[in-house]
Amino acid sequence: MSRLQVVSGKGGTGKTTVAAALALALATEGKRTLLVEVEGRQGIAQLFETEALPYEERKIAVAPGGGEVYALAIDPELALLDYLQMFYKLGGAGRALKKLGAIDFATTVAPGLRDVLLTGKACEAVRRKEKSGRYAYDCVVMDAPPTGRITRFLNVNDEVAGLAKIGPIHNQAQAVMRVLKSPETAVHLVTLLEEMPVQETADGIAELRAAKLPVGRVMVNMVRPTLLDESALELGLGQTPRTAIAKSLSAAGLGGARRGGVAERLVDPLLEQASEYAERYALEGSQRAVLGDLGLPLHELPLLAGGMDLAGLYELATELRKQGIA
Repeated sequence: MSRLQVVSGKGGTGKTTVAAALALALATEGKRTLLVEVEGRQGIAQLFETEALPYEERKIAVAPGGGEVYALAIDPELALLDYLQMFYKLGGAGRALKKLGAIDFATTVAPGLRDVLLTGKACEAVRRKEKSGRYAYDCVVMDAPPTGRITRFLNVNDEVAGLAKIGPIHNQAQAVMRVLKSPETAVHLVTLLEEMPVQETADGIAELRAAKLPVGRVMVNMVRPTLLDESALELGLGQTPRTAIAKSLSAAGLGGARRGGVAERLVDPLLEQASEYAERYALEGSQRAVLGDLGLPLHELPLLAGGMDLAGLYELATELRKQGIA
């Protein structure tokens, strides 16, 4: 299992939810995971029903079996202060730069610097060890930018390394890329069983592979339950007479089967819903086939009828564990 789990996906697919569930699923049997947010949306805090995350690693949940989930919302400006202190020992001078607005200027204007700081902080957490020699975290899960930006986000250190041929910046960028392009990292993509998210997932995987970044798994989120299989749909839509359906409804206690009765009036709405379901069933089947051709492990997470809350998050984590993710 890779120690840095990067989760991306098209907007609206629930990538933050999947990242949080993955962090919970990995924190089993006393393990410790760090869930990292890089987009400044405080989505993790909302999911775990806690206050906004500061720029520090904070325990936010205990997983079944006693594992712990910590979370960190990375602030690029504060990450730059850390960087300046680590490599240039600026101390108070770094804080003065922040007051003058120089750090905000640097992270806003310098191409790629923001992404270097974000990925660098996550990779530092991956490599960090305690005095005992044990890794501080068994796994780090990153809630990363959407699929359309993920390859550039992860590959930006290569660009910086090419610009800075020597010195601390060069060395830092190289160290980060050694983690990101190694078996220590896996980039997972979240999708829905819909044409646009599936196509964006396929395109994203192709871009990641072209950049030699390690692709992990495809997570299909919000999968609706199967109500009717193909044989039942064929029976209902193609071969069963209306009178037979009305009699079945009547036998189920939904009114008499006589002409104009309640059961007969239910036939048309029922067939209309069955037709809509059949169309969706076929669409989802075709998208599953596309995802299957990508040659990656595929996981499906259910659409929760009660909506997403903390209990639902634990439910999704349990589902991931059942599917062998941990």
